[in-house]
Amino acid sequence: MYTKISIPNRFRLSFLFLLLFWGSVQAQVLTSPSQTLEMKFSLSGQGEPVYEVNLNSIPVILPSKLGFDLKNDDIDLLNGFQVVSTKIDSFDESWKPVWGEESQIRNHYNELLVELLQNSTGRKMLIRFRLFDEGLGFRYEFPLQEKMGYFVISEEKTQFAMTGDHKAFWIPGDYDTQEYDFTESKLSEIRGLMKTAITPNASQTPFSDTGVQTSLMMKSADGFYINLHEAALIDYPAMHLELDDQNMIFTSHLTPDAQGDKGYLYTPTTTPWRTIIVSKNAGDILASRITYNLNEPSKIEDTSWIKPMKYVGVWWEMITGKSSWSYTNDFKAIKLGETDYSKAKPNGTHGATTENVKKYIDFAAKHGFDGVLVEGWNVGWEDWFGNSKDYVFDFLTPYPDFDLKGISAYAKEKGVKMIMHHETSSSVRNYERHMDQAYQLMKDYGYPAVKSGYVGDIIPRGEYHYSQWLVNHYQYAIEKAAEYQIMVNAHEAVRPTGVARTWPNLIGNESARGTEYQAFGGSKANHVTILPFTRQIGGPMDYTPGVFEMDVFNGSHVNSTLANQMALYVTLYSPLQMAADFPENYDRFPDAFQFIKDVALDWEKSVYLEAEPGYFVTIARKAKGTGEWFVGNVNGLDGRIGEIKFDFLDPEKSYLAEIYADKADAHFKTNPQAYEIRKVSVNAKSVLKEYSAPGGGYAIRIREASKEELKGIKKLK
Repeated sequence: MYTKISIPNRFRLSFLFLLLFWGSVQAQVLTSPSQTLEMKFSLSGQGEPVYEVNLNSIPVILPSKLGFDLKNDDIDLLNGFQVVSTKIDSFDESWKPVWGEESQIRNHYNELLVELLQNSTGRKMLIRFRLFDEGLGFRYEFPLQEKMGYFVISEEKTQFAMTGDHKAFWIPGDYDTQEYDFTESKLSEIRGLMKTAITPNASQTPFSDTGVQTSLMMKSADGFYINLHEAALIDYPAMHLELDDQNMIFTSHLTPDAQGDKGYLYTPTTTPWRTIIVSKNAGDILASRITYNLNEPSKIEDTSWIKPMKYVGVWWEMITGKSSWSYTNDFKAIKLGETDYSKAKPNGTHGATTENVKKYIDFAAKHGFDGVLVEGWNVGWEDWFGNSKDYVFDFLTPYPDFDLKGISAYAKEKGVKMIMHHETSSSVRNYERHMDQAYQLMKDYGYPAVKSGYVGDIIPRGEYHYSQWLVNHYQYAIEKAAEYQIMVNAHEAVRPTGVARTWPNLIGNESARGTEYQAFGGSKANHVTILPFTRQIGGPMDYTPGVFEMDVFNGSHVNSTLANQMALYVTLYSPLQMAADFPENYDRFPDAFQFIKDVALDWEKSVYLEAEPGYFVTIARKAKGTGEWFVGNVNGLDGRIGEIKFDFLDPEKSYLAEIYADKADAHFKTNPQAYEIRKVSVNAKSVLKEYSAPGGGYAIRIREASKEELKGIKKLK
């Protein structure tokens, strides 16, 4: 149900605005619904749009300029403006996501719309501000107008002026990848650390010594947590942040296209929202739904086919080098439709064989998993990467040792859904030419979801992963998939910005450094304590957790304890969760594997119990339908004893808590599989003090229990 609240005209000015005058320039102050946040808008003496943000009257964003540099135009959209009109409003609604961290989301804000006229050109530019209790969203709007039709952006000049040299958790600004480990440093230290922060990737284009990516998480010296990101990235390039480290001012830096241009727009149009989330409590950053609320409601009327999934697959075999995507080593080059695979000698390492995939289907059926992902099933993998090849896959033709029809029938017989894999090798034009046929094939064989990939440099050559053209491609793929009732899990695509509210078939993304890097030399042990504050601000991540054997096949080491891996199913939210490890490793730890089998995918409510980016995150979530609660804690580099209260439980009920925790001698490097399981009786007054090892954590399943069931179980006080 949607409820819109309108404020009577006679109360609007007193409720939303305080009119001030700085010399001859009028300034306006917008307050959030609870009046904790304040946004001030003004024009400078040169007619430059300026905004600033305060929390409880303390500055968070200092006066920051707004506007654009335009290509082939003598006068940019930076100054010389006058305010033509302002419009104020307030909005309050509750909406139900198809899947999510809670069953209902409140969208409550006060709004200021400022209409600007550039005196020398007659061009109109509007800026819409929406102020929530936990942050600000604002965007530029260009109405249909005589003086402005088509225009090209050379750069967006939105500023975010910091109040000091904040601590930040950042990754290098890059037009092609987000797959970096986070660096924790002061803003002033970014320049000196940039070279070591840039690590190798299949496709990467860093652009600056002080450029970083959003979502950017910071903490000020006076304890303010500040997050900068964007929402509703549609028909526009992704935004990075360029730091002026002398003045501590970030300026937006858009991803260019092959010609160096930042964006091609025509009126009427709007930009994505620029978001600032701020709080004195780190958990409030995780609880914020600003990013989703700034996106439009779902455009899919019938969403009954969109269902969260827990899955297994052959992927980890390939990532660790145990098996291969390719079928043969005989061919140095493949020409689809002409290469005769029947004459090729199998390499003996191909993972996507009918026999091997059936083992995973059997495992999924035995343990109640929804799906099985198969990569490397289709012809063309022998020369897929690094050759700048356009017609690289057809997404239709299976290898000789993969019975597409037979596997589909076998999975259906076992009650398991197959998940399709479409690696595009970043040949985007090729994917679009095959997309309808590929999605129809999925429908024919009963595949409800696809994992798409964009590894390597983009074709058309010279384009970047996060330019306007590619952002439009990713959106096209989501909308086209919806026509076929297919869910999308996009890897190496642009980072999410809440678009999954509008298109909830976007059930997952990678778009960050996932578990695969644990097989490529490892990720920092505190990586998963930062991702909820950064990557997940825009939507769920297909992190592919659940690795129980930390010394992997290729000699790398997973920097995590086993208990930490279980906790990730709660702390890294996704309606699409993989149990990534080999089935035989789960068979070695059946009691721990039970938690992965039990943990829910879709939530009625989430409570953020304790959080400090880079150090620890503890979240409790109530499952939809069952009433069970699950708690996850992930820890950083140092062992700690945390304390959490169970006051989120029903005070009238008693519960059984199954705790999966690190042992006292556990350590992500030296003793990662040291865990213990214990059962305790808890209620709403209980308090838990629990040890988390370096790179460790704990996971808890909590279910209502009778007095008889709790007899003999130790009570947690």
